[in-house]
Amino acid sequence: MKLTRFVPTLFTVAALSLAGGAFAADAIKIGIPQPMTGPNKQYGDQIQAGALTAIDTINAAGGVNGRMLEAVLIDDGCEPKQSVPAANQVVRSGAKFAVAHACSGTTIPAVPIYEDEQIVAITPGATNPAVTDTIKPHFFFRTIGRDDQQGPFAAKYIANTIKPKSVAVLHDKQTYGAGVATQVRDSLLKEGVNVSLFESINVGDSDYSAIITKLKSQAPDLIYFGGYHPELGLLLRQAREQGLKVQFMAPEGTANQDLVAIAGPAIEGLLVTLPADFTKRPENANIVKAFQDAKRDPDGAFQMPAYTAVELIAAAIKAVGDDPVKVADHLHATTFDTAIGKVEFDAKGDLKDFEFAVYEWDKAGGKKQL
Repeated sequence: MKLTRFVPTLFTVAALSLAGGAFAADAIKIGIPQPMTGPNKQYGDQIQAGALTAIDTINAAGGVNGRMLEAVLIDDGCEPKQSVPAANQVVRSGAKFAVAHACSGTTIPAVPIYEDEQIVAITPGATNPAVTDTIKPHFFFRTIGRDDQQGPFAAKYIANTIKPKSVAVLHDKQTYGAGVATQVRDSLLKEGVNVSLFESINVGDSDYSAIITKLKSQAPDLIYFGGYHPELGLLLRQAREQGLKVQFMAPEGTANQDLVAIAGPAIEGLLVTLPADFTKRPENANIVKAFQDAKRDPDGAFQMPAYTAVELIAAAIKAVGDDPVKVADHLHATTFDTAIGKVEFDAKGDLKDFEFAVYEWDKAGGKKQL
């Protein structure tokens, strides 16, 4: 495997979306279908921040082989029913490359379109194994770990650090939430931890008193929730109000600042598994500065994986040209040094390794890595 990195000279970059028609006809278009509306918009904001900062930085350094990168921003709402229309918008835009969807349920229906159209797409956010297990794609990749990497990581932390006598596992019935919760449950059982409850809740409900009453009767030492922040926020707040004082833990899909507003002080002590803080890597000092110069926040679960997605597309185009077949082949065959560290893909386009960490949240919404 050849180790490469695409490192443009860094200039101060204007905070431009680059989605307009300011470039020559030979601009390299990159579709960015993400939630721009709806309750999961913040995840799309993080991915846009990372992708646009990379695009700005590369363009400021002269582009790729003398050609500018152009972002095509598309709203998928993190809604499965908007998945195929959003992917088709990427196709109609003429883009042959994409920083693809944040949400697993939105990503899974879109993957066959990218495969059929030979569009090289990289998701920085979709973690469910079915994204790449279902059709074993050649043109689709991830720059984030899978749930069957995150789930065992969380379970080992629970078993070896928290050492609970029993754990209750809840999920929201959706592709992402149920998937990661199942991985955690199965991994806990392998670690010898008693899983006393595995149960679902309904997305959009406003009253979780019934499940909280059930949890109080069972008195688990820890509750793991697989899903997104709106439901977790209500669970935390209502559990506190109803006298259930127990440790909660959740995956990266809940790490949204809106969680603070929903949960209030009940967020204190929440544990979340997230990608490691790649802003702390000394090699990323100039990348962090580029975010700051563009008035974008680099600190979140998906900014650096999204930045890396554009890095990889640019590096592959620089090496082999803009033929998507050759770009996909190059991504599969090459090891890259990127903003998230060494990237090497397996045959399905998944990362062979990804660094997760556990964070603890305080009541003000701040978090520290444990």
